[in-house]
Amino acid sequence: MTVHRPDPDRDSREWWERVARGEFAVQRCAGCGADRFPARAFCPACRSEEWRWRAVPPEGRVESWIVSHQPFVPGLATPYVVVMVRLAAVPGCLVHGNWRGGREPRGGERVRGVFRRVDADLTLVDWEPTG
Repeated sequence: MTVHRPDPDRDSREWWERVARGEFAVQRCAGCGADRFPARAFCPACRSEEWRWRAVPPEGRVESWIVSHQPFVPGLATPYVVVMVRLAAVPGCLVHGNWRGGREPRGGERVRGVFRRVDADLTLVDWEPTG
């Protein structure tokens, strides 16, 4: 399968490095304690530029999803499903990823992240139903 490769930047590079080690994390503002994802240089709540990473379980609920019938990446099999997950540990954070449920997801269903090693340079977080 062809995979669209992310281009980590200053803000997201460490997140991708943590995912490669099998760790799921969000940023926590050192000023006000707000958690955030995706990674940013400053806190949207208090504008502080100080933060640290906080490991959280890759668990949540399906907020929404799309079924794509368009092959946006050459060689990618269609249809495929991309889910948007609201993290249980950080309800204000939404994360996107590939669906591994073998069926369409259901709104509100519980899911967990699964680290998928694509190759030596890329690990992705896919989502599957729990239970």
